[in-house]
Amino acid sequence: MNLEMERIALLADRLHLPQLTANLPLLAEEAARKEQSYSEFLLGLLEEEVRAADVRAQEMMLRLASFPFRRTLEDFDFSFQPSVGQKQLRELASCAYVERAENVILLGPPGVGKTHLAVALGLAAIGKRLHVKFTTVAAMVAVLTQALKAGTYPARLRTYLRPSVLILDEIGFLPLEAGQASLLFEVISRRYERGSIVLTSNKSYGEWAEIFSGDEVIATAMLDRLLHHATTITIKGQSYRLKDKQRAGLVARRKENKEGE
Repeated sequence: MNLEMERIALLADRLHLPQLTANLPLLAEEAARKEQSYSEFLLGLLEEEVRAADVRAQEMMLRLASFPFRRTLEDFDFSFQPSVGQKQLRELASCAYVERAENVILLGPPGVGKTHLAVALGLAAIGKRLHVKFTTVAAMVAVLTQALKAGTYPARLRTYLRPSVLILDEIGFLPLEAGQASLLFEVISRRYERGSIVLTSNKSYGEWAEIFSGDEVIATAMLDRLLHHATTITIKGQSYRLKDKQRAGLVARRKENKEGE
């Protein structure tokens, strides 16, 4: 039996089935106890191998996505942000918008949970075996600018064109120069009707020209492509980051102290 197990382990390794060797003793014992047929025993082995492969693939996709953190819709406090429709977000988490190559745009002041929701939608997409890439706008244009200088631009650009979902965080957090705006515009235009973008911004659409140093032409062209097939979610609540402090009364006490000075 030991020789058989060793031989099976060698063959499993050659076939790149790492979980089979680990599961074999337990499943063989279970098959004997339940008097399973050979086909039932084999089915159980292969099902466990597929489950393990799915876990490995998902972990790889999570690493490649480069999320700053991992938070789901279940982690989001919808009661603190009543302006965010829970039903709408759960419909988006079904990823039907990805199938249609549509966009999701999250607008609101800093701290209201835009990035949390963007990451949650990214995690939902990975749960459906869709490739996702997260980046801030500033980081992406910096990478592409450097790639232009190094002569590696086409390869770097593909990094942002290949994923089914590209999450662009913090557009408007820092102003963009003309060259940087052109790089962002190329990514958005190349993904237009080909791949979904989930974008967060602290600027309303009317303020987007400010992001591009007052260039209304490029702001209009960018918005035209983004909004043609898009869902916009505007968050009007208070800072999500301060909710725990507010509920503990810390923020209120600070305010009282200032008023008493």
